[in-house]
Amino acid sequence: MSAFASDPGLDNVRDAEGNDTEVDVAVHLLEGTIRLSILWTQEILLKPDDADQVAQALQRAAEQARRITAAGHPDRPNGA
Repeated sequence: MSAFASDPGLDNVRDAEGNDTEVDVAVHLLEGTIRLSILWTQEILLKPDDADQVAQALQRAAEQARRITAAGHPDRPNGA
């Protein structure tokens, strides 16, 4: 089981050049960190609407990560 939860809103975001490059935004459910991945290459060219979707996914991930870290991590003293 993965500790990361990917944003399903990015399932249809692909490289503007048609290279099938994908982007993934995922929250680590235990640590409250955010992973931004560009899959199958080192860069991705996005259309403006797709870039908006990625930005919104990052904002959603940040909100979720803040909730996770505010709840504290069970393995860290005092939630630090």
